Amino acid sequence: MGLLLTGSGIAFLLVVGGFLRKRQVPDSKRILLGCLAFSLALLLSGSLLAIGAGAATEAGATGTVQAASGWAFLGASLATGMACIGAGIAVAVVGAAALGVVGEKPELLGSTLIYLGLAEGIAIYGVIVSLLILGKV
Repeated sequence: MGLLLTGSGIAFLLVVGGFLRKRQVPDSKRILLGCLAFSLALLLSGSLLAIGAGAATEAGATGTVQAASGWAFLGASLATGMACIGAGIAVAVVGAAALGVVGEKPELLGSTLIYLGLAEGIAIYGVIVSLLILGKV
């Protein structure tokens, strides 16, 4: 059931994205936030159902271990996902500014690449945190 809800959230985003592609939308931010909130609710409820199903399959200590490992997997995936989203936003902003600078002063290309590398480092930090979490499971 959890995978069904998660898959339906992803399918919903794909359908809405395909429908809104190359169209003029008067209030695109409101539509985007609504779609993201709906898909996040589906993803969260699917994850909680999957974790609950893992905990309910066995009684005793093994059920507790399964529930704890489910939360660990959820935390690791959120650490990586949120870090990658943040890195994507940072690279978009820094990359746009870097292109503007390089267009006017091409000799500053090296320093702008350093700034882009620092922005991409955010995603690497998320992966490292995920590996640390998964190492504890």
